[in-house]
Amino acid sequence: MNPQANLIFIASLLLGTTITISSNHWIMAWTGLEINTLAILPLISKSHHPRAIEAATKYFLTQAAASALVLFSSMTNAWHTGQWDITQLTHPTSCLILTSAIAMKLGLVPFHFWFPEVLQGSPLTTGLILSTAMKLPPMTLLYMTSSSLNPTLLTILAILSAALGGWMGLNQTQIRKILAFSSISHLGWMAIILIYNPKLTLLNFYLYAVMTTTVFLTLNTTKVLKLSTLLTAWTKAPSLNTMLLLTLLSLAGLPPLTGFLPKWLIIQELTKQDMAPAATLISLLSLLSLFFYLRLAYCTTITLPPHTTNHMKQWRTNKPTSTAIAILTTVSVMLLPASPMILTIV
Repeated sequence: MNPQANLIFIASLLLGTTITISSNHWIMAWTGLEINTLAILPLISKSHHPRAIEAATKYFLTQAAASALVLFSSMTNAWHTGQWDITQLTHPTSCLILTSAIAMKLGLVPFHFWFPEVLQGSPLTTGLILSTAMKLPPMTLLYMTSSSLNPTLLTILAILSAALGGWMGLNQTQIRKILAFSSISHLGWMAIILIYNPKLTLLNFYLYAVMTTTVFLTLNTTKVLKLSTLLTAWTKAPSLNTMLLLTLLSLAGLPPLTGFLPKWLIIQELTKQDMAPAATLISLLSLLSLFFYLRLAYCTTITLPPHTTNHMKQWRTNKPTSTAIAILTTVSVMLLPASPMILTIV
């Protein structure tokens, strides 16, 4: 793609995100979401592969429907209350429609079907933007309207997302699809705590974004797209693959690593809110996603292919690991000891 065009699309993404995050009026928030949608479409379809074009079409249709629902929800609220302010969403029907619209934007179950397909058809760098930056504006809208939303509905969506995200990721061999289902199950953890402690939702989102960015950038460096390629990627950059192993275990939420922090705080907060059954259920459902993270981690560090098919071993690269990956990996793995400081901010 032409560098100037690329720059325009990235700048539009930043502009759209900034408009949505900083707006108080529903129309401005909707405008930001639309700019974002239109800016990401050329980045998804830039390879001109039929699968990429299909992914861009699916993304456009889903996001257009979700944006229409956001507009419909805000207009219904304005009709009944005379308020266009985002934080003044009080009408029950508007709240219900908005929850559906944001669930569709984010890829929460039962509106998740588009996300794995779109991620599979996109390049790794665009997949990274879709998994992290594109989820920030809808998350901000959820954060601003959290006091008005229906707790029962959000809890049901969250538990379904954690269940289906873990369950559907079990038999995947394409890494981008596995990361899509990982994103869906993480969104479940963010949605369940939104009503009770919105700041925890944002903390979970930020840490998830850091860990996912690390994984995507590492895979982009080693040019790995499926599990069979990952099996032989250890020869290319052994130290980088070791760090990928730790980041994957952190995404799974294993204790000494950063990913354990949001899960621990969310379970603690749910227990305080007398929601111990929900906390137990979502913790058990995270074991499903733990399985495919462990599978990825096993494939990352294995030294010999476990079957007789001949694999081409890749040449070891002498390129140094980029500073961005080094910093992100450190944050993804070693932030747990800093949790007292993070708790004072939250």
